[in-house]
Amino acid sequence: MYRPRFPIGTDRLLLRPFRPDDLDALHALQSRPDVTRYLYWDPRSREETATALAKRMRCGAFEKGGDVLGLAVERADTGELIGDVHLEWVSERHRQGEIGFVFHPDHHGNGFASEAAVELLRMGFEGLGLRRIVGRCDGRNTRSAAVLRRLGMRQEAHLRQNEIVKGEWTDELVFAMLEDEWRARPVR
Repeated sequence: MYRPRFPIGTDRLLLRPFRPDDLDALHALQSRPDVTRYLYWDPRSREETATALAKRMRCGAFEKGGDVLGLAVERADTGELIGDVHLEWVSERHRQGEIGFVFHPDHHGNGFASEAAVELLRMGFEGLGLRRIVGRCDGRNTRSAAVLRRLGMRQEAHLRQNEIVKGEWTDELVFAMLEDEWRARPVR
């Protein structure tokens, strides 16, 4: 079992487990069409956001493959919840994981997604002992693809029209990093 020590602080952010009082801020994020455009789900009602929040609050540690740790990202200077990130332990046997992130558009362009995602990679490689971590995004989502590239992840696949998302065939980009690449990366 691996239980990260929270909060996880960076220069500008705190990553922490979700709390019941995060509902308003999480709904402000998840109810926006511009946020959910490239995601599998549509803008959520308050009730749907409450269900998603309850699910995120259930997992605070990794016990087995398949576990997902969803964390709130707040600005250290204001305490404002600005994002939702997750690390999934995809396979124990193959030591694989997957990261994901969603940030409020008011905070795009400041490097917050990259700053938070570095901590997800650190948890995966140094905490869980993963060998490989992937990040996937809709092929039209150039901002998420740019974040994954900035992290030093390699684009391994461009799957053309492989999924129907919101009634439309979409491409999917798959990025990955190996444990030895994590250890060899230049520290910023």
